Amino acid sequence: MTVPIRIPDIERQPAAVVKKFQEQKLAGQLVYLEQYSPFYQRLFRQHHIDVSKIRRLEDLRHIPFTTKEDLQQHNDDFLCVERCRISDYITTSGTLGEPVTFAATGDDLERLSYNEAISFLGAGCTSTDVFQLMTTIDRRFMAGLAYFLGVRKMGAGVVRVGNGIPELQLDSIRRFSPTVCIVVPSFLLKIIEHAESQGYDLNQSSLRKAICIGEPLRNPDYSLNMLGQRINQRWNMLSLHSTYASTEMGTSFTECVAGRGGHHHPELIIVELLDDNDRQVHEGEQGEVTVTTLGVEGMPLLRFKTGDICSYDTAPCTCGLTTMRLGMVIGRKKQMIKYKGTTLYPPALYDILDNIAGVHNYFVEVLTNDIGTDEIRIRIGATRKDEAFEKIIKDHFRAKLRVAPDICFENPDHIHQLQNPQMSRKPVKFADKR
Repeated sequence: MTVPIRIPDIERQPAAVVKKFQEQKLAGQLVYLEQYSPFYQRLFRQHHIDVSKIRRLEDLRHIPFTTKEDLQQHNDDFLCVERCRISDYITTSGTLGEPVTFAATGDDLERLSYNEAISFLGAGCTSTDVFQLMTTIDRRFMAGLAYFLGVRKMGAGVVRVGNGIPELQLDSIRRFSPTVCIVVPSFLLKIIEHAESQGYDLNQSSLRKAICIGEPLRNPDYSLNMLGQRINQRWNMLSLHSTYASTEMGTSFTECVAGRGGHHHPELIIVELLDDNDRQVHEGEQGEVTVTTLGVEGMPLLRFKTGDICSYDTAPCTCGLTTMRLGMVIGRKKQMIKYKGTTLYPPALYDILDNIAGVHNYFVEVLTNDIGTDEIRIRIGATRKDEAFEKIIKDHFRAKLRVAPDICFENPDHIHQLQNPQMSRKPVKFADKR
């Protein structure tokens, strides 16, 4: 029998109480790393770090960062348990380099299920909901497994459809009457198009909530971006909830019913947001998300730089939770583009492209030109390919970003192939060729 689960009391406590709580958790995690992690044993020794002196969250600044390159070069040295204790092998998506393997113990999988369960509860889900899982649960993918385990932890029902196949998704909606879906939001547009072609009004369906992964849905002021608006214009009965997570964090930040950023789970992760000089940014400022995992057995991480740029918010939330909230991912630090005097990230380009009628799909490339500066080329899948349409697209970019990239038109089927390479577990819209 599933034990009822609830959001922990620590997520309703004042900031000072949360800080003290995290410092106690950190002390235990540091001792664990010193005892069992070959990588961190070596790091502590080389930098003469006495973990017993790391007592406050502010003391973390004395510890060097862990990077994606560290994980790639010394992957096995992060393992803290014997292989006989590993329950599941996971790999990262490899968006910015060679994929990294993560090994999870049985307790790590329990931690994943707990994280997702309390995240779903915060988004207003209950044990009476039926979830339609529109993401893969195989291919060594952590997220799909975590979602499934979290739904079961709640005691709710789940329909494991997997990604793609709008026809099967709609059939499952009609057949099983799910109330919540977990989905890459742009895929919702494909389901809407298929439903409309079948004369089916999704607003009359059972689905009322979408937990959205992998793509931003909101602007910095928390209003829906162009993608979110396009979904809600045609499926206005569906409540959209953004999430932010990564394999390395083993934790997710999920929007509550207020829809104003993803709530932090202080039991599971310590978060720093750092500027280019590795100093903590102020509330509302942009910084690189840097995390220390708590309660991870297999491969815990200390001050891991995710490369993701976000801001944070500590204003009171109407849902009653007091934890910090992370805003949308503005972009990845290594994907920053300096184009004709303007600094931007790929999501800003996506938001514009998602709102241009006639753009079926797209693939963004950034290259180095003959004079050594960044050049942007956008390959657009469209049936219309005339100069007037190209001008319309460029005018949209000039209006929003003051600059216009190079545009080339291609067959939408070819762009679809670029977006979905054979070994990829999620759509790819960007290639850095610098």
